[in-house]
Amino acid sequence: MEKDKIVVGLDIGTTKICAIVGRKNEFGKLEVMGMGIAESDGVIRGIVSNIDKTIFAIEKAIEEAEAQSGIDIRITNVGIAGQHIRSSIQHGSITRNSVEDEITIEDINRITNDMYRIVIPPGSEIIHVMPQDYYVDYEEGIKDPVGMSGVRLEADFHVITAQTNAINNINKCVKRADLEIENLILEPLASSLSVLSDEEKEAGVCLVDIGGGTTDIAIFHENIIRHTAVIPLGGNIITQDIKQGCMVMQHQAELLKTRFGRAIAEEASPNEIVSIPGLRNRAPKEISIKNLSHIIEARMEEIIELVHSEIITSGFQNKLAGGIVITGGGSQLQGLKQLFEYMTGMDARIGYPNEHLGRSKIEAVKTPMYATAVGLVLSGFRALDDRENRYMEKSEIFNNRKEKRDRGSDIFRKIIDKTKGLLIDDIDNREDY
Repeated sequence: MEKDKIVVGLDIGTTKICAIVGRKNEFGKLEVMGMGIAESDGVIRGIVSNIDKTIFAIEKAIEEAEAQSGIDIRITNVGIAGQHIRSSIQHGSITRNSVEDEITIEDINRITNDMYRIVIPPGSEIIHVMPQDYYVDYEEGIKDPVGMSGVRLEADFHVITAQTNAINNINKCVKRADLEIENLILEPLASSLSVLSDEEKEAGVCLVDIGGGTTDIAIFHENIIRHTAVIPLGGNIITQDIKQGCMVMQHQAELLKTRFGRAIAEEASPNEIVSIPGLRNRAPKEISIKNLSHIIEARMEEIIELVHSEIITSGFQNKLAGGIVITGGGSQLQGLKQLFEYMTGMDARIGYPNEHLGRSKIEAVKTPMYATAVGLVLSGFRALDDRENRYMEKSEIFNNRKEKRDRGSDIFRKIIDKTKGLLIDDIDNREDY
């Protein structure tokens, strides 16, 4: 049963590696049983750059999650991100044998599986094939063709590819940590499961996941993923700007950003000063919060411009009634929501993974920083495309009916065989008489 199923999500990020163990409670909400976090030193902009350091961090996060949950972890859902991610729209078609027969789930699976055989650039692999709209005998705009009649079935697919080397390095790290990968999932798709509502996906919404190394984008409309993109800028580049602009240490720059940083410099007081301890035998350094905010605002404006450019490129700029949902560790920057609204002219909100969470002893999991990890766990219970869930339910109903029919046929066959046996025995008895 689903409530007995336990799923593990492993978020291999640029700043942290997070493992979350979860199960569904009696209300269908996700109950977090354990969480492990380790500092990520071997990942740069979502790509594994040091195998040994990444393995060590994965093992540390998994051990902590195992200790909290009491579960022996062996299989995980792993997230993938990075600027090597590419997406494109591809068209596929199949010709069916009969116009009279209904289009079945097998036909849908067949046309979807065909997309995995399309020609892609060398050194890349397909990680997701997500249907957009279907065409039945050239009739357009069909969302769910199962049950319809037609000879020619066509569809547009959102195909997401990743570099083979990046996938292999993730596989290598996970396997060397004595784990198996159940699913490899694009991180913004995982985040969308934890912070977006069905109403937002239906109305049209842009998810912006600001991580340490990258900013991931996923655009939904009519409950279908329409566009994905990865921008190779994140929270770490802001920390680097503060380090250089204020001439402080890396960890000091990170603390300045998280504790005193603002996305809008006008809101910062010009009289507010922070004192930073100096290096050996040197006087403390005084940092103006106003200057700090100007550094942060300049970089955030660049990231928001790139996000807005992706929204325009997608062609859905005027179809996003749900506006923008910002999540990830970078979304916790003070004033960021207002800056997004000012620069894009769209409504914005901060996405928290609370809607799908039940009661949990680990309160930290409810922050935007862990939206991806929570989404990876949810992906073990839910499909990335809601239509997959319906197809699975239909398939189960069909199989159950088939089993009942087969069982009935077996019983009827046994009755016939038994009747034949009695008749033969009766004939034999007559001959003996």
